[in-house]
Amino acid sequence: MLQALTSTPKAEGQGLLVEDWGVAAFDEVYEKQLELVSRRKRSECMDRLLVGEHFDIYTFGRRSTPSDVSLPTAVIERGGEATFHNPGQLVCYPILKLGESERDLHKYLRRLEQVLIDVLFDFGLKAERRPGATGVWVVAKEKKIASIGVAVSSWVTYHGTALNVHNDLSGFSKISPCGFSSEVMTSLAEELGSSCPSMGEVKASYLNHFSRVFARKIQ
Repeated sequence: MLQALTSTPKAEGQGLLVEDWGVAAFDEVYEKQLELVSRRKRSECMDRLLVGEHFDIYTFGRRSTPSDVSLPTAVIERGGEATFHNPGQLVCYPILKLGESERDLHKYLRRLEQVLIDVLFDFGLKAERRPGATGVWVVAKEKKIASIGVAVSSWVTYHGTALNVHNDLSGFSKISPCGFSSEVMTSLAEELGSSCPSMGEVKASYLNHFSRVFARKIQ
């Protein structure tokens, strides 16, 4: 069940409301996104950031062909190819009404990457973006730790980022995640071992850097 972490500010559009669903079915959160996008386009609500985890599911973006897998699947309108979600992976969906100076999809994607890079740096892991491979990769390794797939409607964003924290990575073996071999996928737990932070710590870091990079104040 989606639950607001903060109250709505008095001044519409100047802040960011964060909602944490814990671990939830993809379909539930997807329907919530569509509802919020529709309302945000009509300026009936403020910008939101939905955060949490999903039960096991494969999702397929505009550039992918659905595979024959045993787990639930969803074909959606985000960019990118196939990916896998499961508990232990932090998924974040910004519902932002982009201002005039923000209306550049490439710039938006680079900002999402920067948030993730800064989060990983907080926990001692150096990460980077790579040309032609949207997402975040561990420096000096052929290892991808975070995936990004977004959609925009009337300059309101939805879908977003998936950061592997301490999730089981074996589910990626049934697909070619983002067009790559499943062997490229890694997680904070794989890279840091016993030093892996808790999901709560990663969420707190993500909110801090998202607020800064996107210049939106969490109320």
